[in-house]
Amino acid sequence: MNIPDYYEFLQISPNAELDTIHRVFRFLAARFHPDNPQTGDAEKFFLLKEAYDVLSNPARRTDYDAAYKKEGPTVVPLSTSIDFMDSMEGELNRRLAVLALLYIQRRTNPYRPEVSLLEVEGRMGFPRDYLEFTAWYLRNKGLITRSDNSDFELTAEGVDFVESQRVNIPILNKLLTTGSGVTPTDEAAAMKVLTPSPTPIVVPAGDDVSDGNS
Repeated sequence: MNIPDYYEFLQISPNAELDTIHRVFRFLAARFHPDNPQTGDAEKFFLLKEAYDVLSNPARRTDYDAAYKKEGPTVVPLSTSIDFMDSMEGELNRRLAVLALLYIQRRTNPYRPEVSLLEVEGRMGFPRDYLEFTAWYLRNKGLITRSDNSDFELTAEGVDFVESQRVNIPILNKLLTTGSGVTPTDEAAAMKVLTPSPTPIVVPAGDDVSDGNS
């Protein structure tokens, strides 16, 4: 028997209070309702209703939590749908995936915002060797921090980046919602934001460019 991860779908902590469940349900219901022409999704709306019916009922939630803890949800690595390998696009996707994972963790578990290196490996689905350059870059940009035990944590600058850029980077938005695959258009948008073009050197008008003779 496979247990659907309602907490992951709602992006809330397993310890979330009923008020939080109500609030998240109302927000996502407006987004996924089939009548919404921009973001409507009948399949996700059905899953949302199912999750709400279970988690908002104390008795059903107790039964669900017991089965959830016993079996544990099956987490499909992001690498099954997103390219994380050696190309430039793969590196950009790694950066976005780390930021998305840490953002979700900080939002759903504000008192435990850290994510271990082992968990990042498991969620992304590739060896830690590929994370060293990614972590170095994000840390030096001030978007993440890394503790002595190798746990990762999103900074305030990282939160600002995720929230301001998710509308500009389709990959990031998908990672924060469904974790689905990416398209060439998505990759181009990520490339534009994460690797901006160098500032051109402009010669002011009126300045003579001579051969050095005065």
